[in-house]
Amino acid sequence: MSNKQPGISITTPTIKRRLICIIYEALLVAAVVLLAAALFTLVTLNSKSPLAQHGMQCTMFLVSAAYFIHFWTDSGHTLAMKTWRIKVVMPGYATVPARAATIRFLLAWGWFLPALFICHALGKTSPAQLGMALAINIAAWAMTALLDKDRQFLHDKLAGTRLIQLPKPAKKI
Repeated sequence: MSNKQPGISITTPTIKRRLICIIYEALLVAAVVLLAAALFTLVTLNSKSPLAQHGMQCTMFLVSAAYFIHFWTDSGHTLAMKTWRIKVVMPGYATVPARAATIRFLLAWGWFLPALFICHALGKTSPAQLGMALAINIAAWAMTALLDKDRQFLHDKLAGTRLIQLPKPAKKI
């Protein structure tokens, strides 16, 4: 299914635009995940057991997965992406199926996980060390778009998805 409209030029959003969108997205997802964490804490009566802590982590992961996968498969964009007029599509501008959205979500952890694994393996746990490792990892991941002819990030390339910039809406008179 194609939703490309004739006469409209489809472009790839700039890396800067996508990174700013990611910052906005992080704030929105944080709110959703914090709400889920609060509900989990109420349900488990604020248990400090290892099982409850792992349950909390799983809940937060699954809630963030549900958030992204739902919006990517439904409209092609989250609230942050809609604000910045960015949409995730399949080749031919088709809607993203759940399988591709799930793969994209899992691959997008490449923005963070390598740095966290390296810090954990090396015993680097101070906020400054984690922050530096994350900054380097995020910069390296962002630069993967420079290696792609379509300027897509690595997780989009591997998932078979792509980000497009939507045109400005017509002004209402």
